[in-house]
Amino acid sequence: MHAISLLCATLLTLAAAPALAGPLAYVPNEKSASVSVIDTATDQRLRDLPLGERPRGIAAGGGLLYLTDGKTGQLLVVEAASGRLLRSIAVGASPEGVSLSPDGRWLAVAVEDDNSVVLLTAPEGQVVARIKVDGKNPEHAVFSPDGRWLLVSAEEAEQVDVIEVAARRQVASLPVGKRPRGIGFLPDGSRAYVASEVAGKVYAIDVARHQVVAEIVAGQFPNGIAVQPDGRRVFVSNGRDPSVMAIDVASNRVIATIEVGKRPWNMAITPDGRKLYVANGRSGTVSVIDTASLRKTGDIAVGELPWGVAIP
Repeated sequence: MHAISLLCATLLTLAAAPALAGPLAYVPNEKSASVSVIDTATDQRLRDLPLGERPRGIAAGGGLLYLTDGKTGQLLVVEAASGRLLRSIAVGASPEGVSLSPDGRWLAVAVEDDNSVVLLTAPEGQVVARIKVDGKNPEHAVFSPDGRWLLVSAEEAEQVDVIEVAARRQVASLPVGKRPRGIGFLPDGSRAYVASEVAGKVYAIDVARHQVVAEIVAGQFPNGIAVQPDGRRVFVSNGRDPSVMAIDVASNRVIATIEVGKRPWNMAITPDGRKLYVANGRSGTVSVIDTASLRKTGDIAVGELPWGVAIP
């Protein structure tokens, strides 16, 4: 009887235990001065972390969140599990996008007001270089998968600027459409995709040759870019439609258009590639897209003016 009772107690305990959480998604909300935390296994918002005064760009890795604060001109280093602010680093007025190098050693912050990219050590946040770029009001600075290059987009530009990380300087500019925004690399680093908002196009770039190899017509005001981990598809958000388009990499053709919330902006995909999370700035929601069926499966309420999503 004792053995049977013990078995029953164990089964009851397992049944009552919460399901294992999936990877967490982190959503900076500019107007709410918070970061919403979403469990990607259940698509439930778990909590909101009060952080900064105007959190915008976000990167995640090594148990840390890196956030730019557009109001204070700082980079915030945050313990992801607790939401505790570990340190603040001054980077310059109106910082926007931040990215973490694939090896986790470097951070790059696009600083709008002085047209530069600030390179810092990770996780310490020590500034090692301030690199000037040609484009005005830089928004994103994204590392290539091998960490050799940074591609930089700017709101007042018709080119993507290329920084050689080791040299700490801009080495090229690649002509694209007006107001380039989101940038994403294929996993092997062979190609990058850039959304140009005013042009209404996505540009495919041969990274090794520093050359545009394709132009793909998108929706109205394409903005965010996200790439599937297997490199088969690229997703672009269209701010005025509002929708997300799926691009087949082999053909560089749009294969689906999925309606989402108002003013979709930056996005992130789960590590297994199954779910895409889209920040809808004017709706105060995050839309969830099943990448296999290419259908929206739900909307998650977050804070005011969500800027993007990071999933470590």
